[in-house]
Amino acid sequence: MKTPRLIITLITLGSSLSIAAERPNVLLILADDLGYGDVRCYNAQSKVETPNIDRLAKEGMRFTDAHSPATVCTPSRYSLMTGQMAFRVPGGGTVFQGAGGPSLIAPGRLTLPAMLKKQGYSTAAMGKWHVGLTFRDSAGEAIHSGKLDDARRIDFTRRVEGGPLDHGFERFFGTACCPTTDWLYAFIDGDRIPVPPQGPLDRSKLPKHPYANDCRGGLIAPDFPMEEVDLLFLKKSREFMQEHMRRTPEKPFFLYHATQAVHLPSFAAPEFRNKTQAGPHGDFIGEFDHIVGELMKELETLGIADKTLVLLSSDNGPETTSIVHMRADYHHDGARPWRGMKRDAWEGGHRVPFIVRWPGHVKGDSTSDQLACLTDVMATLATITGAELPHDAAEDSFNLLPVLEGKASAPVRPYLLMQAFSGQRTLSIRRGNWKYIDHRGSGGNNYANGELKPFTLPEAAPEAPGQLYDLANDPGETTNLYSKKPAIAAELKALLEQSKREDRSTAPPQP
Repeated sequence: MKTPRLIITLITLGSSLSIAAERPNVLLILADDLGYGDVRCYNAQSKVETPNIDRLAKEGMRFTDAHSPATVCTPSRYSLMTGQMAFRVPGGGTVFQGAGGPSLIAPGRLTLPAMLKKQGYSTAAMGKWHVGLTFRDSAGEAIHSGKLDDARRIDFTRRVEGGPLDHGFERFFGTACCPTTDWLYAFIDGDRIPVPPQGPLDRSKLPKHPYANDCRGGLIAPDFPMEEVDLLFLKKSREFMQEHMRRTPEKPFFLYHATQAVHLPSFAAPEFRNKTQAGPHGDFIGEFDHIVGELMKELETLGIADKTLVLLSSDNGPETTSIVHMRADYHHDGARPWRGMKRDAWEGGHRVPFIVRWPGHVKGDSTSDQLACLTDVMATLATITGAELPHDAAEDSFNLLPVLEGKASAPVRPYLLMQAFSGQRTLSIRRGNWKYIDHRGSGGNNYANGELKPFTLPEAAPEAPGQLYDLANDPGETTNLYSKKPAIAAELKALLEQSKREDRSTAPPQP
């Protein structure tokens, strides 16, 4: 029995070494609040055409059971950057605002860009950071509050600490938090804000519609284009790729492009307005699709499209406002066919589009129903590039390369952990078709009243302390089987508690 296992190991190692020698460029495109049902290749009933994303899927692999690590921005992005679920670290359920921080990433923790940098990659991030950082006031005191008054205290002559440049990226242009939502409307270039805010945002000049209200009256810099932020991020990503190919074409690059789209407010640039017949938010989805197409065009223009591994996903499900109004006004459901939305533990909160294109390695027009999570990007890229992950890194990351190459004959993941809005208090676990939610209710949004009340479903087990669903027979999570299948609920809860105790999902390192 030992010999076959040894042979398999050697074959797998040989494959990894061969791929590592190629060292593909990596373009990781992360949308914000893009729902499973927002994309046409995932939802034929989507009212927004997404030809560029659909083309990406046609040329690569589309995962149908992929998940964001959390149902809100900050913890999902932390988990993507580290391969570790955010609930395992202090403040791991936090969503930063304004000058919020410090960074959730502990000093010394290996990150995705730092790992790739060690493998000889040039690394750059363009767009939204939102993992926390540290500003200081004129006296040198750290500012970690997301309040407007604290944003006014920032000494903009000082460097920004704990940002992308301190965690493995060599280049960064973007924002601290949500670009057009938070109190600080100013760009960070590297580790500085070269053009500080000079006054309050005048919201009277911005578009008025149901998707425009998630825009706080913060401080704005004179060079901050509220309605064209994503086009500027696109320009910066293009410039990075062009410069890289001029100066160091022999080196691979890792480009993390994190958009504002399609997080509210839905401020599509002027050239995209009224283009989709699905309202302002539909136009914003259309703009995101355009950005994907332009990034792919740049790869083709530079002659490196076939040498680049492209990954596209979203940090969580669609926002409540977009769900409510898009369903009512345009018959578009960004969460279709799932229950729930952003912040919720139900599938609509965290089942997201995930597409991988890699010519010569990933079969075109293929799909996978393997359970996957954005934490898996780190272990997968480690294998592809020949990086060795230490035992105290990527604790919740599994290698998806066998899936991408069509060689996985069994599930790669033994189970999947998910966290809703309140971090460790709202955890879920998935194994096979069974999903156990370790709390009552959504774990995020309030369905008792307000605009979400019409979406409330009858509770089959109102007294149960948790929820158990058979997704094979009940993908809409309509029937809580907690009381009818107590043994399965207990088994999954025990597995969840074990993972919390061991502080990892992957197998513990051998002594």
